[in-house]
Amino acid sequence: MLRLALILFTLVASALAGAGVIAVLSMGYVTVPAILSAAASGFILAIPATWLIARRLYTATRG
Repeated sequence: MLRLALILFTLVASALAGAGVIAVLSMGYVTVPAILSAAASGFILAIPATWLIARRLYTATRG
């Protein structure tokens, strides 16, 4: 399951970080710290999200 989680993490982290950066930019915060903190927040939030997704996929395929 760890291998599945690592593969999913690359997709989930980039999606959440990108969504965070787009949200920050659309609110008008165009400073470097705001953009970096939004990307870091997406990266951090991707860890539990990836684990939940991987666990559900792993148990669904195991029966």
